[in-house]
Amino acid sequence: MLKFLLDENVPRKVKEFLESMGYVAEYSTKGLKNSELASIAISGKYVLVTRDSDFTNTILYPPGQFHGIIVLRVHPPRAEKLIEGIAKVLAMIKDLDDKLIIVRDEGIEIIEGKT
Repeated sequence: MLKFLLDENVPRKVKEFLESMGYVAEYSTKGLKNSELASIAISGKYVLVTRDSDFTNTILYPPGQFHGIIVLRVHPPRAEKLIEGIAKVLAMIKDLDDKLIIVRDEGIEIIEGKT
């Protein structure tokens, strides 16, 4: 069962959508540094969901260390558009482990990590 850790910059409707699909979705503590958020995601075996483009840096945040990272880069970042992007990811990719998935208006980019 996938568990999602949502960064504080992800709208509550995204959490509600994930829970309605039967997934576990939890928010991180507000005000965490990115490194702290990453550590919680890794140790808790969460898929990290964020709008923070810092997580697209594969040097700082190697996808192979994560159970999945979904970076939402859609504009405007309305909840409905973010949910649509996540729904596409979940329909398209069955195993999120070791992957950085960047959701953009023009499509989805998948970067595979090496464990």
